[in-house]
Amino acid sequence: MARNDNNLGRILKQQRIAIPLTLQELAATAGVSSSHLGRIERGERFPSAHILRRIAKPLGFDEDELFTLAGFLSPQTPSVAEESRTGYSSRHLDPYVAKMLAEEPIEVQRAVIGILTMLKSIARGMTKGSD
Repeated sequence: MARNDNNLGRILKQQRIAIPLTLQELAATAGVSSSHLGRIERGERFPSAHILRRIAKPLGFDEDELFTLAGFLSPQTPSVAEESRTGYSSRHLDPYVAKMLAEEPIEVQRAVIGILTMLKSIARGMTKGSD
C-alpha cells in the first residue's frame, strides 16, 4: 500500500484550516490529543483507521473518502448507471486532485472546496429527484 504520510498530513491540516478549526478544537471534537494530531499534520506519524474515523466527520470528509486519501482504500469508480444518473464521474475526491489541491494557496483551496460541495449537493438533488 503506497502512501505519502506528509501529503496526507498536509491535506488534513489544510482542510482543518479551511473549515476553520484550531488544532485544539479538532482534538476536543474528535477525542484525540492535539499533540498526536499535530504530529500527523507534520507527517511525523501516520493515523490509524481508528483516528481517521474520529477526525473524518469534524473535517467534513466521508470516512471512505479519508480512507482513500490515506491509501487504505482504492479509489472507487462508480458504475455507468450511477454516472448517467448523477452526471458525476466520481463520488470521492481523487487522491491526485487532493494532492494537487494541497499545493494551492488556501484561498484557491477554499474556492475549490466550495465549488465541489455545491456540485456534490446538486448531484445529490438530481439523484433524489429521479427516485
